[in-house]
Amino acid sequence: MQATAVAPFPLQRTRLQAEMLAAYDELIPRMAWNRNRLQDHQRGRLRALLRHASGRSPFHAGRLAGLDVDAIEPEDLSALPVMTKADLMHHFDDVVTDRRMTLAAAEDALAAARDEPAIVNGSALALATGGSAGRRGVFLADGPACVQVLGSLSRGLVATLRAAGAPPGGLRIAMVAADSPVHATGAASWLTAGGGLPFHFVPVPVTVPMDELVGRLNAIAPMALYGYPTMLARLAAEQRAGRLRINPAMVTCTSETLTAELRTAIRTGFGVPVINTFGSTEGLIGSSLPDDDVLTFAEDGCIVELVDEHDRPVATGTPSAAVLITVLENRLQPLIRYRLTDTFVEQPPVEAHGYLRARVDGRSDEVLHFGDVSLHPLVVRSVLAHTPNVVDYRVQQTPRGVAVSALAPHGADPEPLRVGLTTALASAGLPDPEVTVDVVAELRGDPYSGKLRRFVPLP
Repeated sequence: MQATAVAPFPLQRTRLQAEMLAAYDELIPRMAWNRNRLQDHQRGRLRALLRHASGRSPFHAGRLAGLDVDAIEPEDLSALPVMTKADLMHHFDDVVTDRRMTLAAAEDALAAARDEPAIVNGSALALATGGSAGRRGVFLADGPACVQVLGSLSRGLVATLRAAGAPPGGLRIAMVAADSPVHATGAASWLTAGGGLPFHFVPVPVTVPMDELVGRLNAIAPMALYGYPTMLARLAAEQRAGRLRINPAMVTCTSETLTAELRTAIRTGFGVPVINTFGSTEGLIGSSLPDDDVLTFAEDGCIVELVDEHDRPVATGTPSAAVLITVLENRLQPLIRYRLTDTFVEQPPVEAHGYLRARVDGRSDEVLHFGDVSLHPLVVRSVLAHTPNVVDYRVQQTPRGVAVSALAPHGADPEPLRVGLTTALASAGLPDPEVTVDVVAELRGDPYSGKLRRFVPLP
């Protein structure tokens, strides 16, 4: 097995932060680009990416053979083949453009990561998706890719801090998310530590008990909160009860679908605007304005295609079955028309900029299929949302219905839930549904990310 050379992480972090600070001068003005300016940028970066991939990646060389990559336009990528996570993981060593960056080397670095992120061969950040929504994925990012992703995620905040002045020591943001640095939200705390940026994330892992989590937040006294909306809603309840006593100026959600019920609970509990973000480990970044449910996606770093189940474009206002992304700045592990199973609904453009605006309705693989009947997660969520004591849940599909594990730390009567869910499933078209409800004191999430797969279909 190939040895993994790992450079001291503080040196990697210092260099990355210096590059990010320099990049903000370019990344911030890009937020006002119109569509023509954006597509000009995409065209140049896309063709450079395709040339690099076809010349350095055996996987992409085979798939792009015979194509005139300099004739490909960013608004029509249909000539390029679609790429899946199964493709990536099965052909990992041939996808990457650096022969030293093998899957074995990445896995070694990920397995060794404890308090610091996994750095492969001294230059690449390795991240893993936990597999809670399917097969586990391993992703590599070189320096330019890290700058683009982190810079896109934070440029709005940095622009605000530059205008208003950053607090001494930088804006202190509690990251209520993954504990492990091999997950993107877990790595963010280490990537922003050290004082090189005008903000930094302080890790508050969701995997600790609630009373410990509340105690950590009270001790940190964060100026802002960032994390999974389901956990932020539970913390909002702790704030209303007086056990949590913090005064964040803003709350930002990430990594999970921000439902209307969760948004209301968070907004009511903390009394500040709620921002929503979309951040995929693969490289797609989106962010909303405060208290807005529409996200704007950073297409200067990622070409985005909203497609149906046959990978054909869908019209504005039509929910997509998937999203195909082409990551423009990751030359190490080129992701070209890479499929994400997220449901986006494109919204009309605005005059302020030319970027994609869309609502995110969750993952297409959350829909449970019973023959000709498809059960959308909202059918179940609408019932659970009206039971205040239920703070989280997992829904397992069964042959004729669902088995629900309802997290209710202060107790709940399962029978009204069972009756309500049975009625809702029948109204949605499922004949004679069978529903079981088990009230539990704990739900275990993915060991890396802490996230739950809330809707689990039958194999």
